[in-house]
Amino acid sequence: MAVVLRLSRAGTHKAPFYHVVATDSRNARDGKYLEDVGIYDPTKRPERIELKVERIEHWLKAGAKPSQTVAMILKRAAKAAAPVAPKA
Repeated sequence: MAVVLRLSRAGTHKAPFYHVVATDSRNARDGKYLEDVGIYDPTKRPERIELKVERIEHWLKAGAKPSQTVAMILKRAAKAAAPVAPKA
Protein backbone atom coordinates (compact mmCIF):
# COMPACT_ATOMS: atom_id res chain seq x y z
CA MET A 1 0.00 0.00 0.00
CA ALA A 2 1.51 3.32 -1.11
CA VAL A 3 0.51 6.01 1.36
CA VAL A 4 0.38 9.62 0.19
CA LEU A 5 -0.34 12.92 1.91
CA ARG A 6 -2.75 14.88 -0.25
CA LEU A 7 -5.68 17.28 -0.22
CA SER A 8 -9.30 16.20 0.06
CA ARG A 9 -11.77 18.86 -1.10
CA ALA A 10 -14.58 20.06 1.14
CA GLY A 11 -16.69 23.19 1.34
CA THR A 12 -19.25 24.50 -1.10
CA HIS A 13 -19.37 25.56 -4.72
CA LYS A 14 -16.81 28.35 -5.28
CA ALA A 15 -15.83 28.28 -1.58
CA PRO A 16 -13.51 25.29 -1.19
CA PHE A 17 -11.33 24.31 1.70
CA TYR A 18 -9.24 21.21 1.98
CA HIS A 19 -8.37 18.53 4.50
CA VAL A 20 -4.80 17.29 4.41
CA VAL A 21 -5.14 13.51 4.63
CA ALA A 22 -2.98 10.40 4.66
CA THR A 23 -4.50 7.92 2.23
CA ASP A 24 -3.74 5.02 -0.06
CA SER A 25 -2.71 6.36 -3.47
CA ARG A 26 -5.38 4.21 -5.16
CA ASN A 27 -8.28 5.84 -3.29
CA ALA A 28 -10.36 8.62 -4.84
CA ARG A 29 -9.52 12.24 -4.00
CA ASP A 30 -12.47 12.60 -1.63
CA GLY A 31 -12.70 8.90 -0.77
CA LYS A 32 -11.78 7.08 2.40
CA TYR A 33 -8.54 7.99 4.12
CA LEU A 34 -6.34 6.66 6.89
CA GLU A 35 -6.02 9.86 8.91
CA ASP A 36 -6.91 13.55 8.71
CA VAL A 37 -3.71 15.48 9.50
CA GLY A 38 -4.66 19.09 8.83
CA ILE A 39 -6.71 21.82 7.18
CA TYR A 40 -5.85 24.19 4.34
CA ASP A 41 -8.18 27.07 3.43
CA PRO A 42 -6.91 29.11 0.48
CA THR A 43 -9.91 31.46 0.48
CA LYS A 44 -8.87 33.21 3.71
CA ARG A 45 -6.28 35.98 3.71
CA PRO A 46 -3.77 35.06 4.95
CA GLU A 47 -4.30 31.41 4.06
CA ARG A 48 -5.44 29.24 6.95
CA ILE A 49 -3.05 26.34 7.49
CA GLU A 50 -3.56 24.08 10.50
CA LEU A 51 -1.40 20.96 10.59
CA LYS A 52 -0.85 18.14 13.07
CA VAL A 53 2.93 18.30 12.67
CA GLU A 54 3.75 15.24 14.79
CA ARG A 55 1.32 13.07 12.79
CA ILE A 56 2.66 14.37 9.48
CA GLU A 57 6.20 13.56 10.62
CA HIS A 58 4.99 10.07 11.61
CA TRP A 59 3.56 9.43 8.13
CA LEU A 60 6.64 10.82 6.37
CA LYS A 61 8.89 8.55 8.47
CA ALA A 62 6.60 5.63 7.61
CA GLY A 63 7.26 6.27 3.91
CA ALA A 64 4.32 8.44 2.87
CA LYS A 65 4.99 10.78 -0.03
CA PRO A 66 3.41 14.25 -0.07
CA SER A 67 1.73 15.52 -3.23
CA GLN A 68 3.28 18.61 -4.84
CA THR A 69 0.65 20.87 -3.29
CA VAL A 70 0.99 19.36 0.18
CA ALA A 71 4.79 19.67 -0.05
CA MET A 72 4.35 23.38 -0.86
CA ILE A 73 1.94 23.80 2.08
CA LEU A 74 4.38 22.05 4.44
CA LYS A 75 7.18 24.40 3.33
CA ARG A 76 4.96 27.46 3.91
CA ALA A 77 3.92 26.23 7.34
CA ALA A 78 7.53 25.50 8.33
CA LYS A 79 8.61 28.93 7.12
CA ALA A 80 5.80 30.63 9.07
CA ALA A 81 6.56 28.63 12.22
CA ALA A 82 10.32 29.21 12.12
CA PRO A 83 11.42 31.64 14.83
CA VAL A 84 12.75 34.92 13.52
CA ALA A 85 16.22 35.75 14.81
CA PRO A 86 16.43 39.23 16.35
CA LYS A 87 18.63 41.72 14.55
CA ALA A 88 21.85 42.50 16.34
